[in-house]
Amino acid sequence: MQYLLSETAVRIAWLAMIFLLVATAAFVVSSLIERRVKLRQRLGAAGPHAGLPAFEGSSLRADATGSAWTRMVAAIEHRGISLADTKGHILRKKLIAAGYTAPEAPQLFTFIRLLLTISLPAAFVTINMFARAPVTLFRLDMFGSILALIGLYLPNFWVTRRAERRQRQLVNAFPDALDLMLVCVEAGLGLEAAFDRVGQEMSLAHPVLSELLGNLVLELRAGRSREEAMHRMADLAGIDEIRSFATLIIQSDKLGSSIGQTLRIYATEMRVKRRMRAEEKAHRLPVLLSIPLVACMLPVMIGVLMLPAGIRVVRQVMPSMAHHGS
Repeated sequence: MQYLLSETAVRIAWLAMIFLLVATAAFVVSSLIERRVKLRQRLGAAGPHAGLPAFEGSSLRADATGSAWTRMVAAIEHRGISLADTKGHILRKKLIAAGYTAPEAPQLFTFIRLLLTISLPAAFVTINMFARAPVTLFRLDMFGSILALIGLYLPNFWVTRRAERRQRQLVNAFPDALDLMLVCVEAGLGLEAAFDRVGQEMSLAHPVLSELLGNLVLELRAGRSREEAMHRMADLAGIDEIRSFATLIIQSDKLGSSIGQTLRIYATEMRVKRRMRAEEKAHRLPVLLSIPLVACMLPVMIGVLMLPAGIRVVRQVMPSMAHHGS
């Protein structure tokens, strides 16, 4: 019995528990990845275009999900609860930059904010009512207000971070897409066919950019003009590089200049910008590393260096001073 309660047994039990948790998590993640790979393989074998099934599946899923969200938002607004935001235009642009392009996205965003703002404090109050030692009224108000603020600003934080991550993925993938477009154009394909081919080829490596090019191709095939379709693609992306690319393609199309030469020059410029961003991040590392160095390592090093001198002062100097003073 004493052995079971010893420190070694407890440590072994903790290590075994951690090992089981890590093994279970690894098994679940590997199962999900294997299932996703098999699904992609089945979709790829269903048709001749290997890159398109991922688009078609995601589009069908988005349509089904979007119809359910549309019905829910319509039912809420039909009951007299307005979900329109006062800054609807700004919110719409922010959601488009994050990848939420559905028409009901602003109303759904407002509904989620209201739901979190009300449900988080309500859940805290409900849990506190059934607790053995409920908190005081002041703490209840304080924690409820904090949870309400979290529910109010958490969707904004999520959308902002998602937009930044999506824009970073587009910026990093765009030079590779330009190189592929250049190869397709110089091989004899038209610009629309080049967009279609590049979107298919990049569906696995860069799915965000592939989806953007897929939407562009669908709009061109639906009869939209190239200028309007390029401007819409730039608005969906929300980054300056793609806006400049759209303007460059439109001007080249109007002036009759070489698309291949335009793509070559702009691809070189984009690669230079990407290398400069990488160098900028590398130069920032020493400054960022100095903060934990000063805050964590420097006090420890000073303590290690000064501790022997302090011990010697306490052991030798202080007794001698006390002896001379007496």
